[in-house]
Amino acid sequence: MNNHEMMALDEKHNAEFEELVKYCMTSGAINLDLYEEYDVKRGLRDANGKGVLTGLTEISDVVSYKSIDGVKTPIDGELYYQGYNVADLVEGLNGRRYAFEETTYLLLFGELPTAEQLERFIGILSELQELSGHFVRDVIMKAPSANIMNALLKSIVTLYSYDDNPEDISPANVLRQSLQLIGKMPIISVYAYHSYRHFKMDDVLLIRNPDKNCSTAENILRMLRPDGKYTELEARVLDVALVLHAEHGGGNNSTFTTHVVTSSGTDTYSAIAASIASLKGPKHGGANLKVTHMIENIKENVKDWEDEAEIEAYLAKILDKQAFDGAGLIYGMGHAVYTLSDPREVILKKYAKSLSEEKGLTKEFELLDRIERIAGRLIAQRRRLFKPICANVDFYSGFVYTMLGIPEELFTPIFAISRISGWSAHRLEELVNKGKIIRPAYKYVGWHKPYYDIEHRLGDVNDNWK
Repeated sequence: MNNHEMMALDEKHNAEFEELVKYCMTSGAINLDLYEEYDVKRGLRDANGKGVLTGLTEISDVVSYKSIDGVKTPIDGELYYQGYNVADLVEGLNGRRYAFEETTYLLLFGELPTAEQLERFIGILSELQELSGHFVRDVIMKAPSANIMNALLKSIVTLYSYDDNPEDISPANVLRQSLQLIGKMPIISVYAYHSYRHFKMDDVLLIRNPDKNCSTAENILRMLRPDGKYTELEARVLDVALVLHAEHGGGNNSTFTTHVVTSSGTDTYSAIAASIASLKGPKHGGANLKVTHMIENIKENVKDWEDEAEIEAYLAKILDKQAFDGAGLIYGMGHAVYTLSDPREVILKKYAKSLSEEKGLTKEFELLDRIERIAGRLIAQRRRLFKPICANVDFYSGFVYTMLGIPEELFTPIFAISRISGWSAHRLEELVNKGKIIRPAYKYVGWHKPYYDIEHRLGDVNDNWK
């Protein structure tokens, strides 16, 4: 079907379609009181917002409280990868260039690599990252999408056809496939962006091959930029961002999707495509873009960025649905698990500060810092919350990507490039442990009806469609 065939319906059929929309919206609405009556854990969360326990994992641990003298006490958030505190992992890098690759090794194999193991692992990733010219031309450049996540989805699913053994879900074969996808995702994402800019926006087409001597972060910057140049700090900040986004427990939406789809026995390409589809959503991976747009809106409407009273007044308007998008949300604030702090945000904020100094954007950083401090207090007051509200990692990630010159179209794909390491680890964990197919229950709350032949059917829908 071409674009002309996808055009709007004619006037008569459009009116009929609008009627169908009304039926769809009314027939699908469930009485909200029934959720409470049947104790339904909407969103797989209990009444306090805590996730319902659906599985076990050794890959990562998200910690927001500790039991002190038998009392559940909030603490500064902690995140562990295979038992290692992510703060220690980042602190212990000592300027090494391959932090993300080292983290990927840890997530997949459970332990930190030796220097020799890391060198061999990077060599394998480098060999598996290559894309054929035919794939780039026939898949990535054909029918480019404005949303790079959809382009990524298309490419990942199509890689199935380029695999000689795509259906084999033995751990050995899935590990091979996973390493290929980890290596190829950065290239696919950047090439898809350049293809979109060229074919849809009439920009110059830029296709630069990755350098096998560069890290993932370095290659993203050199493939993305016309001159291929970047500073050491720029590469290090992006590297750290990839580390922080690589994994976040088994319960986040996209990783849970990995477990659910993997449990059905499907192939790797389908499983990862499903995870990408989940991450694309603005309630998940697309959240940092919302933060970026909100900050731009605040900058346009707050005249004095140092006046905390003026900032607070405008944030109050946002909460009252009188400003920005009318949703009443200050994006980037709050988290489903963390209360006092999100450890990823704490780490990324430090690097954002350093990068803002190199870029001459300290005023912008200071504005974000003020918004963060004021918003947490203001939300708690306005919503009468008893638990603290902290900024999450999305609050600064968009700012970091903007300073790095990464276009908005690649914000969520960068997240996917990172998180595929965690998805792959969870897919392997699901397969190794041979779990049952995941099938939660849904309570039927409709009613049974007698069947009528078509000539005897009556009712509102048929009356309106005579």
